[in-house]
Amino acid sequence: MNVPTVGVLALQGAFREHLNIFDSLGVNTRGVRTSADLAGLDALAIPGGESTTMSRLAADLGVLEPVADVVRSGLPTLGTCAGMIMLADEVIDGRSDQQSFGGLQIAVRRNAFGRQSESFEAQVSMPVLGEPAFPGVFIRAPWVEQASESVEVWGQVERPEGSRIVAVRQGPVVATAFHPELADDDRVHRKFLSLI
Repeated sequence: MNVPTVGVLALQGAFREHLNIFDSLGVNTRGVRTSADLAGLDALAIPGGESTTMSRLAADLGVLEPVADVVRSGLPTLGTCAGMIMLADEVIDGRSDQQSFGGLQIAVRRNAFGRQSESFEAQVSMPVLGEPAFPGVFIRAPWVEQASESVEVWGQVERPEGSRIVAVRQGPVVATAFHPELADDDRVHRKFLSLI
């Protein structure tokens, strides 16, 4: 059986944590910093971090379009927090010069849960993973405000302002508003690998 190779966009953010989890799950891993690093990948992860910085670095280093191309071509892709923003077709409250890879027919709101000081942990209801609920780590996290009918809601979190969509899947693309790479729980990563 061939062992899949998962690339992790390694421009900024929590890419090391993703590499560590995928390593622990027995797959080959590679940091992606150039368009050449995309060759031969079976899947790609886009980590949490700062979406405007990630967007600028991706453009400056010439990987914005190549990553968008592989996502559009159907490469299984996981985006977490800023990665969700980078995969969204529409970013609400984004900077005017911010660009994304696209690939998910969703509209996300940046920093929807508040500033860094308002970061929190909460149990995320994710029936696709079974029980117990997933321990979500939310750091300046987005939420999904709109999703097309072709987008599956994978996870929601209850907040004082109501239930918010924080995990979705559309075909081979999965995104979470929280940081599964910072939780002591590898179920999101294992579920994503099952899509390869």
